[in-house]
Amino acid sequence: MYPNLYYVFKDWFGVEWHGFAFLNSFGLFVAIAFIVAAVVLTSELKRKERLGLLHPREEMITVGKPATIMDLFLNGLTGFVFGYKLFGLFFSKPAELNAQEYIFSSQGSILGGLLVAGVLAAMKWGEKNKQKLKNPETRAVRIWPHDRVGDIIILGLIFGILGAKLFDNFENWDEFVQDPIGRIFSQSGLTFYGGLILAAIAICWYAYKKGIKIKHLVDAAAPALMIAYAVGRIGCQVSGDGDWGVYNSAYISDASGNVTVAAPGDFDKQLQLNALYFTEGKALDTAGRTIYVTDRVYGTLAAVPHKSFKGPSFLPTWLFAYAYPQNVNKDGILMPGITDEHNRALPQPVFPTPLYEIIICTLLFLFLWSIRKKVKTAFVLFGIYLSINGIERFMVESIRVNKTYPVFGMHPSQAQIIALLLLFVGLVTILLAKSNTKRVAS
Repeated sequence: MYPNLYYVFKDWFGVEWHGFAFLNSFGLFVAIAFIVAAVVLTSELKRKERLGLLHPREEMITVGKPATIMDLFLNGLTGFVFGYKLFGLFFSKPAELNAQEYIFSSQGSILGGLLVAGVLAAMKWGEKNKQKLKNPETRAVRIWPHDRVGDIIILGLIFGILGAKLFDNFENWDEFVQDPIGRIFSQSGLTFYGGLILAAIAICWYAYKKGIKIKHLVDAAAPALMIAYAVGRIGCQVSGDGDWGVYNSAYISDASGNVTVAAPGDFDKQLQLNALYFTEGKALDTAGRTIYVTDRVYGTLAAVPHKSFKGPSFLPTWLFAYAYPQNVNKDGILMPGITDEHNRALPQPVFPTPLYEIIICTLLFLFLWSIRKKVKTAFVLFGIYLSINGIERFMVESIRVNKTYPVFGMHPSQAQIIALLLLFVGLVTILLAKSNTKRVAS
């Protein structure tokens, strides 16, 4: 696993550049996912503009004005926050805090913050000064929908994180009540569907205000959302962020995370060997000290969730069972000979569900991309996206560890409930869009 770029450079090039530890692998791929989504969305909006489905909007802007106090303040504030954390990570981060905990703490470098604040404020002043006119002018500017992709992505980022945290805390309400401040500002705990729902509401509101036809925007966003999700899941898999599946009892792993096929009875022996881990969330290190290693505690060994599936011998074992050595969550038992901050592997291999979603969602993106020009009815492509997204997520959740809720004798997770709702909404969207087109045509 590569919790951050320090581990990448250490494994690939044999160098230990501790300064790269602040670049979290999961965060990096989330950033890449937003960039990929922006590229795909821009391409689709331009295509719809060429077809005459989307039109520009004229807005009045004033050019030639010097930088205002507010311009300088906002750039300075942004620079201060960035410099405060960035310089602090490199030069004043306490050894006991990892990079993610440090980012969400109040600690940082005041000198670094002031330095970057000054630089950004000066850059804004210089930029405005170059454009300054003796008599500022108010001009009408035509802004196309694809010109607003940057704003759309920023809204998606902000409200996506807010929604993800909100839904995660609803799903783990007991933990939230015990430590609300800690849960809100924790770097962990992000629920995808919460982010999707709240971000969608914010973006649709923005599109309505800017005169962008929502029916064409959501169709253009469908392939972008699918590929962005696939790229984001790469971050989950690479960092080992805990979003894995249930244990695969057809295999066992050793303390170093090496996975082998289990013989009859091996799985039960593995549970007994690491009983404290599974039943109390604790295990003994090499010095005999009890340390906290997981938040997935099952009370009894009989309650440990698992499925047995042995993959074909011609395929690599890690496709079906993986122990996530050196995962970013620090979940598992101590690995012998590893002294790095992230030095644990799961005591029993699990289904690598993020890997499955990377593969499936990439294929679904290619499917949506291939049919996008053939689908002529507005809202239909978005309805297809909602439907296949719901099916994909429901299936994967069947082998993922999540809190479940009793519903009509079944016990689905929050994600499965929302996935079924998405499937239903997707199918209704398709039917209503088709019905409306037929009614208009007649």
